[in-house]
Amino acid sequence: MLDDNVVLPVQVAWLIIGAFSLVWLWLGWWLGRKNNNLEDYMLAGRKVGLGFAVATAMATWVTSNTTMTAPQLAYQLGIWGMVGYSLGAVGLILFAPLARRIREIMPNGYTSGDFIRLRYGKTTWRIFLIISLFYSIGWLISLGMAGGLLIEALAGINYHYGMTVIVTICTIYTVFGGLRAVIATDFVQTIIILVGVIILAFLIIQQVGIDTIHARLEQERPMLLNLLLPASIMFLFNNLFFGVGEIFHSNVWWSRAFSFASGVGLKAYVIAGLFWLPIPIVAGFIALAAPALGINVPSPDMVAPLVAGKVLGLLGGVIVFIVVFSALASSLDSVLAATGDLIVRDIYKGHINKNASDDHLRKAAMYIIIGLGVCTWALALLRMATLGSLLHFTGAFVASTIWPIAVGLLYRHGNGRTATLAMVSGTAMGLIAYFTIGFYVAALTSAATSMVIMLFAFRQKNVFDWRALNQPSKIIGENK
Repeated sequence: MLDDNVVLPVQVAWLIIGAFSLVWLWLGWWLGRKNNNLEDYMLAGRKVGLGFAVATAMATWVTSNTTMTAPQLAYQLGIWGMVGYSLGAVGLILFAPLARRIREIMPNGYTSGDFIRLRYGKTTWRIFLIISLFYSIGWLISLGMAGGLLIEALAGINYHYGMTVIVTICTIYTVFGGLRAVIATDFVQTIIILVGVIILAFLIIQQVGIDTIHARLEQERPMLLNLLLPASIMFLFNNLFFGVGEIFHSNVWWSRAFSFASGVGLKAYVIAGLFWLPIPIVAGFIALAAPALGINVPSPDMVAPLVAGKVLGLLGGVIVFIVVFSALASSLDSVLAATGDLIVRDIYKGHINKNASDDHLRKAAMYIIIGLGVCTWALALLRMATLGSLLHFTGAFVASTIWPIAVGLLYRHGNGRTATLAMVSGTAMGLIAYFTIGFYVAALTSAATSMVIMLFAFRQKNVFDWRALNQPSKIIGENK
């Protein structure tokens, strides 16, 4: 990190971290007192209303990756980079009717794994768990990395120190409050993110000017303005399927579908998607100002805070810091909670202790969340890749689940063998494309392969009985 690019005094950075950390910790402790049972802890009592539902869906999707990876992709791929990232909103919107469907046919469900197990059987369930856990760990690592990069880029604080503090704080308040605390803090964080992004966009346009940015890009990096750049076009479609795959399979979004009050899911996800749509475009636009400002960008995933700090000085540093810190916390806590639920219900109860009581599972969930926090911290210390490359590597995995989940939720045809083959083949082809062509085609290849295989489901004669999905009291491991 270059000292010339540091725009936020160390004392100010630690003051912001300390103040927000105290607020999140207090909310986690205060809300955690209202959790009387496992359902309260994992699903906030299944009574989340529309306002909080929209806020948690949007805030969770506005990750630190959104506010830092979207600028990175705009800096590398140009206009289609930031527009392509904004297509992540499609995933939220398409999941809206599925969220309503999930709530109707599985009123007592807990995790996405519950659905896969009951709909397709144990073999498919275990394949799905591997994919889901691999993605969740990757997402957690990227969030931890983003926190460390943010503090290092703006204040010059050592990456390892900043990342350690942020991961620790988010883990602690998630352990205290469960999903109830996650959703409440998401509401506050959504307001902060929206206000901060609007202020940043206005100030940068006012002080730099679109004409100046465009002229400098034409002179120094004209390829970023090329709407026919092949890699960028491929990324556009790849990111569309990547975003859909992320949301369709992840327990982060399923747990919210289960936690929302009846009739809320459809509206919440549509509204959240529409609110989320412009944020990556605004964040990506910031990166396009880098050439005009003559900024030396040591790493593409640092470009957003460096530009904001260069243009707006201390004010810009503070705004970016608060926005990304809020986005980071809103996603990190959500992934910790949802991944903890998946491990508790589908791995611990499903494979290790099938007779565990709800009280025992609640205690186990707390220890598992702590373990996930420690794992995230340890792996983020290594900083093995940039945020963009790390995220899109997982795209080869998650995109393979889109069609098995969509078909399984909406149609009676299709069995576990077909779904398993679709996931395994899709993942394999996506990884081959990732390493032989590039990260911008991994999810697209995976989704296309999975879709072709799932088409055979419509030729199968077996018909699934939807009533089998509503088995809340059955021990997970007993399903055949």
